[in-house]
Amino acid sequence: MSNAIPASVTALIEAFARLPGVGPKTASRLTYFLLRAPNEVSETLAQSILDLKAKTRLCNICFNITEEETCAVCKDPQRDGSIIAVVEEPLDVMAIERTGTYNGRYHVLHGVISPRDGIGPDQLKIKELIKRVNGGGVNELIISTNPGMEGDATAMAIKSELDKLGLTLKLSRLARGLPTGADLEYADSVTLMRALQGRQPL
Repeated sequence: MSNAIPASVTALIEAFARLPGVGPKTASRLTYFLLRAPNEVSETLAQSILDLKAKTRLCNICFNITEEETCAVCKDPQRDGSIIAVVEEPLDVMAIERTGTYNGRYHVLHGVISPRDGIGPDQLKIKELIKRVNGGGVNELIISTNPGMEGDATAMAIKSELDKLGLTLKLSRLARGLPTGADLEYADSVTLMRALQGRQPL
């Protein structure tokens, strides 16, 4: 960047630009907004980021984001532990929770199988899922990976692991009310609700 722009401003613009969905223009707008905003706005943002990194961890059961050893969903006795929705990312948990119609629990894989990115089953939380199922009490897995080749490959890998162990339980997939190639986090609540209600056997 031009040497007319102070290094601290340039550094923040570059930091924002590394965030997903933030291009150079948006990064510049955010930076100049913070320059003009009261100090408390910047301080709150900075502290929130520090707290995010310092206080959050993965749930020891479902691997969702939490601030405690076990997340609120896994600890909730009102949730149906016999049904597990298997999702790609923590954002997908938020998306399903917004529908207000799902009362089961979750398992977060933290990605999907993607050979081109060097991500195989061992890089995901599939072994941990199989261990949960093997522990008993689970009657249904709702494979809630995003529609598309990578999501389908991940679903089939989970099915294959279950078949190897001879584990018999109901396997379902979210109905294709979700457009192929779309991400759960961007789906509206009605579409997600219908997809959950219309799930099909895998």
